[in-house]
Amino acid sequence: MTAAPPQAVLTAYSDARDEQVAARQIAESLIHPHLGFVLFFCSIEYDLDRLAGALNGEFQNLPLCGCTSAGEITARGYDRNTLVAIGFDARFFSAGHHLIEHMDGFGLLDAQQLTDGLLTQCRERARNLTPNEDNTFVLTLLDGLSVNEEIVIATLNAALGSIPSFGGSAGDDYRLAQTYVYCDGRFYSDAAIVVMISTVLDFEVFSTHHLHPSTPKLVVTAADAERRVVHELDAEPAALAYARLVGVPVEQLDDVVFARYPLAVRINDHYYARAIQKANRDMSLSFYCAVENGIVLTAMRNASLHDNLTSTLDDIESRLGPPWVVIGCDCCLRRAELEADDEIPQASALLRQHRVVGFCTYGEQYNGMHINHTLTGVVIGRKMGVDDG
Repeated sequence: MTAAPPQAVLTAYSDARDEQVAARQIAESLIHPHLGFVLFFCSIEYDLDRLAGALNGEFQNLPLCGCTSAGEITARGYDRNTLVAIGFDARFFSAGHHLIEHMDGFGLLDAQQLTDGLLTQCRERARNLTPNEDNTFVLTLLDGLSVNEEIVIATLNAALGSIPSFGGSAGDDYRLAQTYVYCDGRFYSDAAIVVMISTVLDFEVFSTHHLHPSTPKLVVTAADAERRVVHELDAEPAALAYARLVGVPVEQLDDVVFARYPLAVRINDHYYARAIQKANRDMSLSFYCAVENGIVLTAMRNASLHDNLTSTLDDIESRLGPPWVVIGCDCCLRRAELEADDEIPQASALLRQHRVVGFCTYGEQYNGMHINHTLTGVVIGRKMGVDDG
């Protein structure tokens, strides 16, 4: 295989408020004779019907997938009210995609048929490789308010076998009203997109966070698992117990507090954050991730997000070389923490340095798990070299 050309992976963004202009600017930056697939993330501020029509008009029959966000990550770093996209060269990437409607009815047979279908799509479109578990990864984009992420991801993972997967849950800029994924010309809610990508380039799927366990713990003593609402912690109203644990008046519980004082469940030797979405008027707490009666929530302390991210990406890039792109699904509460600490400029510089493009999520997915407070993604490296000619 010869070295990859500079357009093997292209990224672009637009902060134009007009949907037609934004789509046109993206298309002008991405379209070339070998463009095979486009992935995008967009602000909920856009008129989504107009944006879908504009994207269809600009990209014609090219496959496009995407979702709404709780903020975007563009070439400027953390961003808002933008459209950001990634274009994949068909000579180096073979992509298939599938829409899951009605996530609550997704079963194992559906997952197996979906996986088989995506592998077939990748094989039919592949030019320079035979897709298999060694050169293939899967990206999932899900309705972030569906409360069905866990069942879809766990079921899908059973069918994917050893194919690595990652993804993010769509956002709506903290409105917590409705989130959307995009597939084949329109936006959908209560739906998920599964994208399978095979490539001759080196890549590594990863997930990282900057949280460490502390001693205090809370036990969920009353919860509505289907709605992810915890009514009681340690037999007290949940918001009161949490506020006392973190030393903040209950009326001051907000995204910044939830970002600075996360909770997590321990599974084997690892801790997985369960992010609080909001405190409710009845003193219950809504979560972005699964909760149920009897689980023990450990208070976590935040280390340096900057140091963790630097170490993680430097380590991967020591194996893969400088990245073409890092597709990142970044928990919205990580951004909230950075904003509260006035560290967005430094974090954006780090994201630019490592060529991270992506979006802020209402939950992340990693190899069958639905998680919070992480940056989860894929690094696509340049180890095989770049053809500058």
